Amino acid sequence: MSDVLKELAAVLEQRKGDDPDRSYVAKLYDRGLDTILKKIGEEATETVIAAKSGDAGQIIHETADLWFHTLVMLAHQGLGPDDVLAELERRFGTSGIEEKASRVES
Repeated sequence: MSDVLKELAAVLEQRKGDDPDRSYVAKLYDRGLDTILKKIGEEATETVIAAKSGDAGQIIHETADLWFHTLVMLAHQGLGPDDVLAELERRFGTSGIEEKASRVES
C-alpha cells in the first residue's frame, strides 16, 4: 500500500479521539455515518462533473476528495485501505464479467 494511504489511515484513526471543534475529521465522526455518507455522495457527484469537464487538475482534486472521505467512512466502520486493497488483489486476474457473475444475489 502507498505510504500516503498508510499515513492517512493512521491520522484518521488518531482523529477519532480529537475534539470535533478542532478537527474536521473528528467533526465528521461526531456527526455520524449519515453525514460521512452525504459527503461521499457530494464528492462523487463533483468527481463526475470534473470528469465530464475533462480538466485533469479538477479530476485529480475531486478524486482526492472522494478518496479522502471514503477513507473516513472506512475508518468509521473499523476498516481501512488494506481491506479494500486486499479485495482488489483477490479480484486481480479475474474478468469483470466473471467476478460479477460470481457474486451471490441478495
